Amino acid sequence: MKKVLVTGATGFIGSYVVQELLRNRQEIIATSTNETKARQADWFARVTYKPFSFENWNANINYYDFFNNPDVLIHLAWEGLPNYKSPFHTEVNLPRHIAFLNNLISNDLTNITVTGTCLEYGMQEGCLREDMSASPSVPYAIAKDSLRKALEGIQRQHPYLLKWVRLFYMYGKGQHPNSLLSQLERAIIDGEKSFNMSGGEQVRDFLPVEKVAENIVKIAFQKQITGLINCCSGTPITVKQLVEDYLRLNN
Repeated sequence: MKKVLVTGATGFIGSYVVQELLRNRQEIIATSTNETKARQADWFARVTYKPFSFENWNANINYYDFFNNPDVLIHLAWEGLPNYKSPFHTEVNLPRHIAFLNNLISNDLTNITVTGTCLEYGMQEGCLREDMSASPSVPYAIAKDSLRKALEGIQRQHPYLLKWVRLFYMYGKGQHPNSLLSQLERAIIDGEKSFNMSGGEQVRDFLPVEKVAENIVKIAFQKQITGLINCCSGTPITVKQLVEDYLRLNN
């Protein structure tokens, strides 16, 4: 059994990652800014919960000790979404997260998994491979790519395992209400006869969030493959097909 720290535990992906860790019988330290939301989660009584806000970051605190000396970190926390274009990501979030992770690493945390984004590839099309150069064009993706580079720099001073998981397109219960399938679900519940959307010819790589969580946990616990890892199905489909598949599944 490993002691696993999960940041962003009450987020869309975070709750699924916590559930997946519980299925794997791991000891979990969960953290987020919203303790009220955490207490409403069905996993709350089965984890050690420690509230933490990046706004209250304190360089004088040893966060490795604060979070009970975890063996593994799964870092999902990231504020300011879904506004991908806000300078908040580069001006505020980025330095906070570099400082936080550097604090944990310098105090002896040696196994870290951090979620990035496929948006780090920018406007490149076709098959997106880990050996391709990043070309982010929005502040959120620029900040994520900059965080990865900072963490790679820290490795030269404090050797540790870094798994950088680039997430592609995911869907599932609890997703932001403005996401495509959330809006589609609402239209079905409301008895709408039609659903307005684009032509849906965009090709994307989709995964249900349950599978994303399973992949993240597997990546975090293995040590053979480090660095950049694309978390995706490898089988892209059109947005239209995703919607049609959803309609068929829901009869």
